[in-house]
Order: sequence, then C-alpha cells, then structure tokens
Amino acid sequence: MSAPSEPSTTSDRPLIVLILGDQLSPDMHALRNANPDKDIVLMAEVLDEATYVPHHKKKIAFVFSAMRHFAQELRAAGWHVSYTRLTDPENTGSLRGEVQRAVTLHRAGGVIVTEPGEYRLKADMQAWPHELGVDIQFLEDTRFLASHAEFQLWAKGRKQLRMEFFYREMRRKTGLLMHDDQPEGGRWNYDAENRKPAKHDLFMPQPFQIRPDAITNEVLDLVEAEFADNFGTLRPFWYAVTRDGAHDALSHFIEHSLPHFGDYQDAMLDGEPFLYHAVLSLYINVGLLDPLEVCRRAEKAFLDGDAPLNAAEGFIRQIIGWREFVRGIYWLKMPGYTDENFFSAERDLPAFFWTGETDMACLAAAIGQTRDYAYAHHIHRLMVTGNFAMLSGVDPRQVHEWYLAVYLDAYEWVEAPNVIGMSQFADGGLLGSKPYAASGNYIDKMSDYCGQCRYDVKQKIGESACPFNTLYWDFLIRNQAKLRSNPRLGHIFRNWDRMDEDKRSAYLAHANTIKEAL
Repeated sequence: MSAPSEPSTTSDRPLIVLILGDQLSPDMHALRNANPDKDIVLMAEVLDEATYVPHHKKKIAFVFSAMRHFAQELRAAGWHVSYTRLTDPENTGSLRGEVQRAVTLHRAGGVIVTEPGEYRLKADMQAWPHELGVDIQFLEDTRFLASHAEFQLWAKGRKQLRMEFFYREMRRKTGLLMHDDQPEGGRWNYDAENRKPAKHDLFMPQPFQIRPDAITNEVLDLVEAEFADNFGTLRPFWYAVTRDGAHDALSHFIEHSLPHFGDYQDAMLDGEPFLYHAVLSLYINVGLLDPLEVCRRAEKAFLDGDAPLNAAEGFIRQIIGWREFVRGIYWLKMPGYTDENFFSAERDLPAFFWTGETDMACLAAAIGQTRDYAYAHHIHRLMVTGNFAMLSGVDPRQVHEWYLAVYLDAYEWVEAPNVIGMSQFADGGLLGSKPYAASGNYIDKMSDYCGQCRYDVKQKIGESACPFNTLYWDFLIRNQAKLRSNPRLGHIFRNWDRMDEDKRSAYLAHANTIKEAL
C-alpha cells in the first residue's frame, strides 16, 4: 500500500483523509494524495448513511465489516486511522458531523476525499467548506475507466446513448479481447449466444463462501440489535469482507463458473439463485476488487483455453461496458434523473415486494432470494420484479428506492440508471431503445417457475391466467400514445390491432382487476 513520495501540504497541520464505505481500496485517489506520516484517515459508521433508505440487513453488515477490516489493513500499512463505530457515544450520526469533529480534534488544515458515488452525498459535501470553515479537496474516482469529462465528450451530440458503441470504445481503450483494432473472434458482442435456458441436471457451483471472523460476528450482532426491523435475513452470512477474501471469490468464479457463465447468463431456476453468476459486483463496488483486474482474469481464462469466448466477452461487457456506461449516464443526468417518470406511473409499490408473499412463483422466487441473500441476478431484476412493476404502473421512484435498499451491490450511481432507465423506461428511451416489457411467455422460456405456479402461463384471462399476460397488453395500450411510434414495437401493436374487439376488451378488463387487487 504505497503513499506519494511528496507530502500533501507544506503546513504542519494534518489533513483529514475521508474514506467512505464504498471506497475500500488502497489505490483510492485520496490515499494516494495523502501523507501517512502526518495525515489522518477518517472512517465512520453513521446513521445517516445506514438509514437514508431501509437497507437490507446483510448490506449494512457487509459494508460495516468490510470497513472495519479495511481500517485494520490501513493501520498495518502505517496509516493513522480515526474510526467511528455506530454505537460510539461521540458519534454525531452524520459524515458532516464526524468530519467536523475530526478537524477540531486533530486541528486539521483541510479535508481530502475521493468523489462519492452518489449525487446527494456530493451535493452535501460541496456545502461543507462554508459550513465547517475548512478547505475540502475533491479528487476523481480513478477506479473507473471513463472520467466524467470523457463520457460527456462521447455523449455530446448523440440523440441516443447506446451502451454497445460506448463499450467498443472501452474495449479499444483497454485492449481487452482485442487483436490490434479488431475484436477477438471478429465480433464485438456474443450476447445472442448467452440466452440458453438452464436445467436442473446441470452441475451448479455455489459462490465462494467464507466463515465470519470475530469482527464480522461483532458486526452481525450490532446489525441484529440496531436494525432488527430492516428487510432481509441476516444469518447465515458468508460474504467475503476483505481484499484477500474478495480475490478468493474471484478465483473461485473464474475456475468454477465462468466456463458456463455465458450460455446461461439469462436463465432462471427455482432453488438456484446463483447459477453460474459471479456474485462479484458487491466486491467491485466497494473497492475490494479492481474492475480492470477482474476483466484481465477473465480474458486470461479465455486465452488459456479455460473459458469460451462468449463467456469471457459477456462477463467483461458487464464491467467495462454496462457498468461504466450507467455510471456515465448517472453523472450526466443528475440531479433530476431519479425523478424521471415518462409514463406518469403513480401506483404504490405492492406490499409483497417486501414480504415475498405472492402466488406468482417467479416473483416469490426473485423476492425470496433477495430477502435471503440481498442478491438476485440481472434477469430477476429486469424481467421479473422490474417488468412487473413497470407493467403494473408503479411509481418508478418507489421502484428505484426498493432496489437501492435491498441489494448488496446497490449504490445510486449504478442502480438508478438500471432501474429508472432500463427496467422502468422512465427516462423515455435515453438509455434503452424500448421498454423491457414481456408477458409470461418470456419467463416460461427462460425459467422453470411457471410449471409450479398457481397461475397458468398459457391462459390470458380468468382467475387462473398468468397476471403478466394481460398486464403486458394493458401497459402497451395505456401508453400507446408514447410507444406506437417506436420502431421496435410496431409489429406488437399490429398484432393488437388484428385482435377482435371483445378479446381486447376482455384483456383490459382483466388487467384492471389485477391492478385493483394490488
């Protein structure tokens, strides 16, 4: 863990180096611009950050335990760390209060911090110099490939922002899976090969699991005591909370799951919440894993013949393509992006999103594993819970806040564009070319949920009909003024126009019955 050779300031007064709970990397810009012989690293567990949405118990436990372990790592590397625990009597409950307390205690000459990943926090911090009477230096988060300026330059003048074209720029920039200026295998994207349904006769590796140590057990007890009413199951808790553990999880994925990741990337199976997915985004998003290093490992697996191209490319695309792209969208469009509501949807989020108590097998499975693991893979989020919320006309702000609360890897910069833009189409097509709306047929094709559901996916109306079927048509028709001109939806509206009037009326009437029951 290296520090710069030059001191951070000529003053004898130390700087406060604020490290946030999702900045647990020794390569954070703030650390690289500080002096371990003089400056003070400040880390704080504060109620404001733990409660701005009702976070899943596992997420609070993961972040607090990872923070405490990282503080140990910093101390071992020679840094002076001032660490505030949630229950410390002096804890002010806010980052602002803890910074002010640290500045006073250490007679600090200023504060340096790597830019936070959420707009609300950055906006609050920008007021600190005036309110606290201390200079604050904001440094760029260099964990990302594309700076804000770089993304803005790429987006300038484009009527539509599409990930595929941005992804190609990131491939060229990194050289990942490239031969000179050409993509490996002659194609940029192998997504068409990544849509196979899975079967239970396949061997399903489990994600890397680790037994909680004394620090983690202490945090688990804290969360159980202080956040007993929060959503989610706390124990068992088996996620890694250190850099070494996160690297073990990466190696486990590369060896056991990456070879089949591509083929079954979009599949869903009852009782198999993970399939071949990496379950690494939580580690990347808090800084325990470097995203480019993760991609290099996947590339090496392909080059060594240990993983096929469609698996390596699909995995790398999620990180240097989609992850970078949504972060660019977020900072390009904030503030205001999380209030977008293209369809003017106003329905409250159904209560079963918090309980999982629904007769719809797919939703019960997706919400159930979210409750138990604070995890669901992208198809559960997009095509099950997200699809149902959009079809039902749920307020996208409420959907956004639910996703932000319940998932281990959810931070607003990554979660908001995925929900507001992709899942709910609430930005009107800035991020995606069409709404990801689907009937029960898609879920039946990509999962085994429908065979054990109370509802019949083949039926369109009636008490036994799959609710997705009529909600799908109801969504399209009530929003047809905004969607009929979409070239990717023209054939669907033509199918509707060919239906006889009685059938169309029955569909819409049944959809209203479902919505009223929500």
